[in-house]
Order: sequence, then C-alpha cells, then structure tokens
Amino acid sequence: MSAPIPETAETAADPGTPVIPVIPVSSASSRASLEALRSEIGKAVVGQDSAVTGLVVALLCRGHVLLEGVPGVAKTLLVRALAASLALDTKRVQFTPDLMPSDVTGSLVYDARTAEFSFQPGPVFTHLLLADEINRTPPKTQSSLLEAMEERQVTVDGSPRPLPDPFLVAATQNPVEYEGTYPLPEAQLDRFLLKLTVPLPSREDEINVLTRHADGFNPRDLGAAGIRPVAGPAELEAARAAVAKTSVSPEIAAYVVDICRATRESPSLTLGASPRGATALLSTARAWAWLTGRDYVTPDDVKALALPTLRHRIQLRPEAEMEGVTPDSVITSVLAHVPVPR
Repeated sequence: MSAPIPETAETAADPGTPVIPVIPVSSASSRASLEALRSEIGKAVVGQDSAVTGLVVALLCRGHVLLEGVPGVAKTLLVRALAASLALDTKRVQFTPDLMPSDVTGSLVYDARTAEFSFQPGPVFTHLLLADEINRTPPKTQSSLLEAMEERQVTVDGSPRPLPDPFLVAATQNPVEYEGTYPLPEAQLDRFLLKLTVPLPSREDEINVLTRHADGFNPRDLGAAGIRPVAGPAELEAARAAVAKTSVSPEIAAYVVDICRATRESPSLTLGASPRGATALLSTARAWAWLTGRDYVTPDDVKALALPTLRHRIQLRPEAEMEGVTPDSVITSVLAHVPVPR
C-alpha cells in the first residue's frame, strides 16, 4: 500500500569494515509490504479494514487522523497494532482536563549538577502519537499540537526542535459523550487529513472477537498475538516517492475544485471545504490510486476519499442539523450533482 525510495548506505564506523550497500526498495515490494499490514493488524483487530487503509493513506500523505467511535471499538488497539506492524515508535497521551501543554511537548528542567536547564522531550517526540480522547482537554492544551502537526517541530523557549519522520498524530474522540469535553475548533480539525469513523462490528465480527478472547487473546500483549513488523521507514519513504509521481490530469484537478466549491454553496452549510481541503482531497486520492496499483488518479479515487477527507472540514447550519442532515449526507449529495469528468 505504499511506494519505495532507495536508501543511502551509511559509512561504517570502523574503516576496516566494508560498507554494505543498501538495496533500494522497489515500488512493487513497498506496496506489497504495506498491503501485508491488513493481515498483521487483523491478528489483533477484527473488521476495521477501512480505518486501517485510512491510517496508511495518512502516513503516505504525511497527514494526521482523527478516529471517532464509541468506547470499545478498538481505536487504541488499532493504532498500537499499526505501530507494531510498521516497526515505528509509538507513545500515548491520555488527554484530561488538567493536562498541560508541556506535558505533551516537553519542557526545560533545571539540572542542579550543571546549574543549567536541559530540555526533556515530551511524548510528542515519537513516530506515532496516540492522542487518546483529545476532546477531553482544554483548548490551550489541544493547541499545543498545532505546530507539531503542521510544522513537524516543537518550539520550546524560542528554540525549534524537529520531530522524527515519519510523524503521525492519531487522535481519538467519543461522538456520544459531551459532558466534560471541549469540541475541537475548526482550525484544529483542519489540521487532520482524515476523519475516520470506527463503527461497531458486524455480528459475525463480534462473534470472532469473543472467540479470540475465549482462546486467550490479550489485547495488551501484541507480541503474543503474533504481530511482527512487515514494513518500516524505508518502505514508507519509497511509497511516498511513488505516490508523488502519480499523475493528475487537469480534468481531475478541476473535479476536486468543483466538489469543494459546491460545498461552499450548499444551503445546508455555514462553512464549506477550504482550498486546504481541496489539496488534501487531491493528496489522498493520489495515495489511494497508487495503493490500488495505478499511476494516475480517476474520479472514483476522488469519490472514495471525499467523505473521510472533507466531513470534518464543513459545518452544518443549526436548522439543517435539527432536520437530521449530516456532513456525510451533504458530501454525498454534492458528489451526486457535480459533473464527473470523462
């Protein structure tokens, strides 16, 4: 599900040790490695293929993901299984009302031995940050992630500190519990490339989950579940390079623009998709096209990613919300009315 980039061999520390060249990762092998994620994550998570695909698309596009679902649908387990399958470092932050920005980004700590301040990095310095229940912390702490998500760096005491690459924020929130929560503002929502809904499993999938638990499955021990790394940073970088070469015709670019402009004209919305939403939709469509084995984008690729890319970038009118209109229904209606290029 992703494209490869050749690695550069590093010089050995010992001059007498011969340098072993790193074999470049091919586009085909990179895609195969990322496709293997489904089976690996499937050892721990049942029936969430669309969420898995969305997370991989976000990694390919250097974006971030907001996972929305009721408690108990394996949102946290999904992120942990993804990190284990990609051999990436992962850290978790439980967002609470008393969490401070420095608890996320890190802070300067005084060292009495040296009589100097040293920087102690926070959990944001990782490849995959799980921001659990992000809407339970006040806006001041929520905004501590804005620079990290957009600039890939954290500024503490005036000094910018780069974050590792790849870097992805996977935030979770509960859609049915509002007491004690702080809804994410539009500027924060716009930083997320995708908003993925994690639904309740089907009857068959739920039976499968219970059967696994009856057989001794422990969601806290992914190693015992047999999850192993099937891809790494090299395959991911190679995939990103291949996605960047996926061609986009002028007609497809115009189609994306027409979709986003149509949301701005919808009578059900007070806020339509911004130009950033249009670039995000084009980016995710390119990644999806490459994952499906093509080097060009089709209208179907755009349609496939329109809902998760745009649903959090639009805002309903109060009267439309009272009538039962949802962001997904508005986008679906827009897709049905905007002419599709031939």
